[in-house]
Order: sequence, then C-alpha cells, then structure tokens
Amino acid sequence: MRVSHNSLFKHLWIKIGEDDVSGFSAQLAYFFLLSLFPLLIFLVTLLPYLPLSREDLLGFVRDFAPGNTMALIERNISEIMNRNGRLLSFGVIATLWSASNGLNAIVKALNRAYDVEETRSYIAARAMAIFLTIAMMIVFIVALLLPVFGKEIGLFLFSELGLSHEFLAVWNTLRWGVSTLILFIVFTVLYWLAPAKKIKCVSAVPGAVFAVIGWILASSAFSYYVGHFGNFSSTYGSIGAIIVLMIWFYLSGFIIMVGGQINAYYSKRNEGC
Repeated sequence: MRVSHNSLFKHLWIKIGEDDVSGFSAQLAYFFLLSLFPLLIFLVTLLPYLPLSREDLLGFVRDFAPGNTMALIERNISEIMNRNGRLLSFGVIATLWSASNGLNAIVKALNRAYDVEETRSYIAARAMAIFLTIAMMIVFIVALLLPVFGKEIGLFLFSELGLSHEFLAVWNTLRWGVSTLILFIVFTVLYWLAPAKKIKCVSAVPGAVFAVIGWILASSAFSYYVGHFGNFSSTYGSIGAIIVLMIWFYLSGFIIMVGGQINAYYSKRNEGC
C-alpha cells in the first residue's frame, strides 16, 4: 500500500500535539540528566576490568555532546571518583533506577502513540524497563569495545602491508559507521519491545532510521549552534553548560518520541490494509 508523505506529516503534526510529545520529551530530558552521571560513573568503575581507558569512554560521548558540556561532565566525573572509588554498586543501582524511569516515560509515550493501554503489571513493566536499561548498557560497552579492538586489529593487518597511516585515515570515517549501527540497533530494540502491543521487529525500523539520522543531525546542528552562536554562559552564568545539556536531552527525547509516532502511523496503516 502506497503511503502519502503528506498524510504522514499531517498525522505527526496532529499527534505531536494530542499525545503531548513535548511534555514527554521534557520528562525524558530530566531522567536523561539524572541517569547520565550514574551511568558514566558505573562505566568508569568498570574500566579496570576492560581494555579501555577513561579517554576512550569520554571520547565516545565527546563525539556527540554539544558545546562545552564535556568540560562539565569530565570535571564532575573526576571529582566524584576522587572522593570515593568504590562506587560500582551505587552506580549500578542509581543507573538502573533513574534510567528505567526514563524508559517508563518512553513506554507511556509509545503506548499513547499506538493508542493502547498498558496491560502489563507495574512489576512487569518496571522489570522490562530495567532489562532494556541493562541491554543498553551492554550495547554501550560493546560500542566502546568495537572501535578499540577494530583499530588494533586494523593497525596490525595494515602494518603488515605498510599501510598503517592510510588505515588511520579510513578508520576515523568507519568509526562513525560503527557508532551509527549501534544506535540503530538500540532504537530498533527499544521501539520493538517497549510498547504494550505486539509488533514485528521490522515494524520498528522506520522510526529507528528516523531516530538515528535525526539524532545525529540534531546533535551536530545544535553543537554547531552552541559553538558559534549560542553564548549560554553570558545568559545563564555558571549553569550554562547544564542548560545546554538539558536542551540537547530535550531534543533527543523529542526525536525518540517522533520516531515512535512514525512507527505507530505505519503500523496503523498496515493494519488497515
């Protein structure tokens, strides 16, 4: 069945208002901020057990984080870790709780997009949110490990051919491809499992594609704006970096919500065929 893009845009315009997408995006921004530092603390405490450095971890975040927020993130991580190095258990609990709250907000928003009621019990819904949180943490660690191992393997193979310098130039491009693929997998699984409605995995692909492309473009554009035009420090003073971080999280949440609306639209169209 042929789908009119005009009808898709009209549907999104109406549903974004009806389903309070902006309100859910604000909720997600709040929960993203709450879970960011516990997640990074947890990952930093895992570094001694992984072939990774703190720079590898923060470098992954730096690829997407806008403006001067990395200075805020690095400073706070260093201060917290210097105060108490035994934060692994706290990091796990805090990350699971705060991130699962964010996923609960996503579940509610996706249920509203599909016009379905939550049929799962509170315990089942929370367990699913925690499971998705753990799965995303594992995917995030894999996303960190793949570039490290890929670079080492590539350097070994290409050095045998005397092409190590050429490989490094190519690898900087391929690294973005690996990150994009990881993001696509995360969004696909999220859109597939989160709604209280049985859908096929392939049905989650349109929204995941939109979310990946939209998030990368929005992050890059916002980062460029903050770096060249947005002087948040003069307006908000010392909390300017927090404001930038919250706006970035809000944009990220909005894009995730719209991706769910796109999947719901195509799902309803297919059911009506």
